[in-house]
Amino acid sequence: MDFSLGNPSAPRNQRKSAPRSGGGAIAGWLMTAVAPFGENEAHALDQALVELGLGDARLIQGEGAMLPMGFEPGTPQDLPMGTLVECHLSKATVHSSGIASAGVAWALCVTPEGDECAIVSTMSHQGSMEECETELRRNLQRKLGNRDLELRKSEDGSALFECAVDEIEAQEGFHGVVLAALILPNSLNIGGSSGPTRSRNLGVSSIGGSLGGPSGLGGSGQSDFGF
Repeated sequence: MDFSLGNPSAPRNQRKSAPRSGGGAIAGWLMTAVAPFGENEAHALDQALVELGLGDARLIQGEGAMLPMGFEPGTPQDLPMGTLVECHLSKATVHSSGIASAGVAWALCVTPEGDECAIVSTMSHQGSMEECETELRRNLQRKLGNRDLELRKSEDGSALFECAVDEIEAQEGFHGVVLAALILPNSLNIGGSSGPTRSRNLGVSSIGGSLGGPSGLGGSGQSDFGF
């Protein structure tokens, strides 16, 4: 598999906006934060959440691969105190020695039926951010294969995909936390039943099923994983 396509991840809180997909209604953005000098893990975690801009928000931890229908990349913004925010969050911790890393990535996709959608993947790793990013991209590719999804492309032919990965180096006597997050501040007022429904019997198999693609992944094996 080729993991070289796309720009390298940008660590820390470099607030940048990815290419807009157009026509979407659910904006979200990627952020990372590092807090190396916590008195304990909870203290370091709170510091990192403040750095992410989520210190005063009420968080709903997002689970699963699928993002809300209509997702598009947006620009980071300040959130009012007490805001209820969906967040796909990856966390890695250290204490006194070692390094750890965390990352999150999204990709805009299309189903075999032609419906546009988006998926997300998170990863924590007790190692460097380069290793974490490699595993993160692999996991995102596997999620594409499991669902028979194709990557959507921009006008210049590049994949509509972005990831953010960061790492923390331990400080003697302190707890450290690194966070990576996809923040979706306006997703919770959108119903979950508005998207298309896909039959599990029409071209999407379970892992190891009869329609398994390369490496035993579900799907036809024809998906485009070029990122």
